Amino acid sequence: MAEDWRGDRVEDVRQLIRRAEPDVVEEAKWRKPSNPDGVPTFSLDGLICTVETYKDKIKVTFAKGSALPDPAALFNAGAGVRRAIDLTENDALDADAFVALVRAAADVNRA
Repeated sequence: MAEDWRGDRVEDVRQLIRRAEPDVVEEAKWRKPSNPDGVPTFSLDGLICTVETYKDKIKVTFAKGSALPDPAALFNAGAGVRRAIDLTENDALDADAFVALVRAAADVNRA
């Protein structure tokens, strides 16, 4: 994991996902030489989201983002079925709205 602000942001997001759905399963997938830690994925009755680290941001991609309500307009990236939230170092994240989004994603998986 990145040992700078990106690692801290990933940890913040991880804690919010666990707050939303305590039974979520986290796995690292898609390991490769350029990313030996892989990509954290979060599942509960199906994939909820992935959290990727880039040079200038972290990206939280919701597998079924197009099916989710987003009244706080958190989504700022992605298209089609997948929608994402790009977070740079100084971006604010509405924790309550994010938790609601994760819960909605889990509900879609359960349906």
